[in-house]
Parts: sequence; structure tokens; C-alpha cells
Amino acid sequence: MRTIEVCCSSLTEAHEAEAGGAARIELCAAISCGGVTPSHGTIKRVMEAGLKLKVNVLIRAREGGFHYTEDEIDTMCRDIEFCRQTGVHGVVIGALTEQGDIDINACQRMIAAAKGLSVTFHRAFDICRDPHIALEQIIELGCNRLLTSGQQGSAEQGAELIAELNRRAQGRIIIMPGAGINPHNIASIEQKTAATEFHSTAAVDSPDTAYRGSAVSFTANPQREGILRHSTREVVSELVNNTL
Repeated sequence: MRTIEVCCSSLTEAHEAEAGGAARIELCAAISCGGVTPSHGTIKRVMEAGLKLKVNVLIRAREGGFHYTEDEIDTMCRDIEFCRQTGVHGVVIGALTEQGDIDINACQRMIAAAKGLSVTFHRAFDICRDPHIALEQIIELGCNRLLTSGQQGSAEQGAELIAELNRRAQGRIIIMPGAGINPHNIASIEQKTAATEFHSTAAVDSPDTAYRGSAVSFTANPQREGILRHSTREVVSELVNNTL
């Protein structure tokens, strides 16, 4: 059975994910830069809403690369402790060394802070030096799941490596394709990779109708100015059910 995880940044989107049939959300902020840890207020609000789906929280101290300072690792461990105390289902972590390998020590510290929560290793994997060595290290760390685009710009482009990772994993970890997954390509990716869990924003664009009084831009891509992107139940439902 296909499991859909929706990347959400608000309680409203979480409700949409649940209504569309998602099994789980990854709660984060700043999706446009790949996501960072959401505010404690957002986490608490989502957890107090009584949602029936599982809530995983992205733990990422900042945008950019995945080699972290001691202060950043400590911050992420503290965020994980807050998540655990708030009752989330799991956390989504990842860290690399300067050489592009899995930062075992940093990951061990974050997993220890999680104390039994479900742990997903995120797409830091997609820029690691050797995906085959990294896979074994992530399994050895005890992670439950690996989110990956197959070290390509999208999971569709990386389907060959994702399929290979799934074969190598032999059920020791869940390989979850993510990046660019939509209702039109999910069935093909599912067939090529033999994956059973998929990660998507399940999003559509809509215009921001709020008043704008100047030409000042607050987005890295001016072409996206005035456009809001948000998850919808309709897209989630298509992801869950589309077999074409």
C-alpha cells in the first residue's frame, strides 16, 4: 500500500494533508530553501490540533549545506528534545562532514536526543560523497527511513539509484523517494523503484491577494513574488490514489 508523507509548514496545510489521505506530514518552515526547523509555536499548534496522521518534524538549524558547528548541533539537539516533549511521532535529521561523508558523531547526538522517536535521515544524503557507504552508515545509526532524490534534482531523475538503494537496503531501512513527486509521475517512480513511501509538497500555486505598496521584493526569485504555494487535499488525494 502506498504511503504519502506531505511536507507542510502550517496547521492549515496539515489539515489539508489529513483530509487528502496522507499518512504522515513532515513539518518544516521555509520550504523554498529546502526547509528548516519550524517554530516551537507551530509545532505545539499542530500537535494540539488532534490530527490523526503522524507528525515528523524537520530538524535543520539553517539553510545551506549540512556541515554544522558545535553550536548548531547543540541547537538541533535542543529542538529535538522539545519535539519529543511535545509528543511528535518522529524527527528528520542529517549532517555531513566537511569531506561529504555522514557526520556520525553529530547524528548520534541527535538520535540520542530523540530517545526512541522515529528518525528519518533527510536529503543531506543527496550531496554525500559515496551513497553506498552512506546508506550502510545510516542503517548502522538506526535510522528508520531515508529520504532521497537519488542524488539528482528530482526523484524521477534519480529513480535508478533509488531502486538500487532499495535493493541494497533489503528491508533494513525504508527508502522514501522525494523531490518533484506529483500525481503525474508517482506511479512511474513507484514502479521503477519498488518504493512504498513517498514524500511530496502536494502543492499548488495561488496568487497572494494582500495589498503590496511598493516594488520591494522579499523572495530570491522575483518571478515568484506574489505567489503562494501550499499543500491541498486534492493533490494529496491524487498522490494517494493515482495508479496511471
